[in-house]
Formats: sequence, C-alpha cells, structure tokens
Amino acid sequence: MSDDSRGWEFLTGFLLGAVVGAAAALLLAPQSGEETREQIRERGIELKGRATELSEQGRKRAEELAADARQRAAEAQERGRLALEEQRERLQDALDEGKQAAAKKRDELMARLEAEKAKRAPSA
Repeated sequence: MSDDSRGWEFLTGFLLGAVVGAAAALLLAPQSGEETREQIRERGIELKGRATELSEQGRKRAEELAADARQRAAEAQERGRLALEEQRERLQDALDEGKQAAAKKRDELMARLEAEKAKRAPSA
C-alpha cells in the first residue's frame, strides 16, 4: 500500500513539475505576450484534458482494487466458514467417541459390580 502511495506522490510531483516547467518556459520564451498567453491557454486545455484522463484512470483503478478487495474478503470469509465447519465436525466426532467410550466403560463397571454382588450374595 505504501508503494502505491509513493507512486501516486511521484506521479503528482512529476506532473506538477511539468506544469511549472512548461509555464516557466512559456513565460521566458522570446515571443509576444499575446502568443505566450495563447500558448498558456492551449497548454492549460491540454493539461486539463490530461488531468481528467488521469483522474478517470485513477478512479477506474480504485474501483478495480476495491472489487478485488471485496472478492478476496469474500473468499477469506468462505475459507473461514469451511474451516469452522470442519472443526465443528471434528469436535462433534470427538464428543460422540467420548460418549461411546463413557457408555462402554459404564457398562463394563456395571457388569463388574453385578459380578461382585453375585459373588458376595449368600448362596441359598
């Protein structure tokens, strides 16, 4: 992001320098004032058109970047949703296995308890 900012700063500085340089060249040129004013007017029209073109390109690029960012965010959200669902399934599987193991152990203990009761019961 910082590199993009520096790129725009450089481009802005370059264009500003070009405008100032062109204006200085026109003002210092050995021609009449009317010719110089006409050239300045023409250059101003050209520069205005160029600035409009550049701003349109910048706007389009910003829209493209925004669309790309929205797409990446949606993809990241989907990946997160899938990962969450996968973890939820793993947790449910682990809980089910734990319940089964607990039930098995309870049955084993109940069987041992019944066996012990049977041993201790008087034989009549």
